[in-house]
Amino acid sequence: MPNDKINNLPSSPMARLVAIMAQLRSPDGGCPWDLEQDFASIAPCTIEEAYEVADAAARGDMADLKGELGDLLFQVVFYAQLAAERGHFDFDGVAAAIGDKMIKRHPHVFGDADIKTSADQMAAWEAQKAEERTAAGAESALDGVALGLPALMRAQKLQSRAAKTGFEWQNVEHVLAKLDEEIGEVKEAIAHQPQDQDHIAEEIGDVLFVTTVLARKLGFDAETLMRAANEKFIRRFKNMEKLSSDENSIFNDLSPESKLSLWQKAKKIV
Repeated sequence: MPNDKINNLPSSPMARLVAIMAQLRSPDGGCPWDLEQDFASIAPCTIEEAYEVADAAARGDMADLKGELGDLLFQVVFYAQLAAERGHFDFDGVAAAIGDKMIKRHPHVFGDADIKTSADQMAAWEAQKAEERTAAGAESALDGVALGLPALMRAQKLQSRAAKTGFEWQNVEHVLAKLDEEIGEVKEAIAHQPQDQDHIAEEIGDVLFVTTVLARKLGFDAETLMRAANEKFIRRFKNMEKLSSDENSIFNDLSPESKLSLWQKAKKIV
């Protein structure tokens, strides 16, 4: 028996996706889960999908990347549908706004501006964004850095904004000295104020923040470095477990010394 809900969908892939989203949110035969969602409830899904896109891209898995990009696009369509239901904007409005923004921010492509290098383009881009923040009523150079960003990424963006005002360590040596200072303060807090957990936590946070400064000053993305470190730890830990199994040992039952020995061996495995 023909399914009119499917047969009546538009043929254009983008229009079809928008229509599917509208049907999922329809009180008449829509999906109960989709109908329960709002902007706040789908935000964690959006963040998760963005990371899955980044993971697929990093692995170079094009088939997976295609699927993950679709999942991320669906999140955009979901937000647009929620906004349309409330009379704010629709997907066409989203697409039109980003198109206008890209034209405005690329005057060397769509106008007569003379920008020769990517560095010049980045400087012009940041200047335009600063103007837009001022026009929107921003009172601080740090206004507008999203709270929902991962902490390391947000720290780096805050630092970059501050650096553009001239508030910046002059060189890496100064950052390293500050990092040594902050580590010393952690040691002192643990030694002399072991019961003051809030103070110890604050000092550890300072170490993480300055470590992010170090990464940025050396031209690295702190979030990317942390992801790589996580993957390296996973790889080495799994190597430890395998080595333990190869030796007919139960990993959890091994002594700390035996586990440390396995760790040293695991580090040597590519």
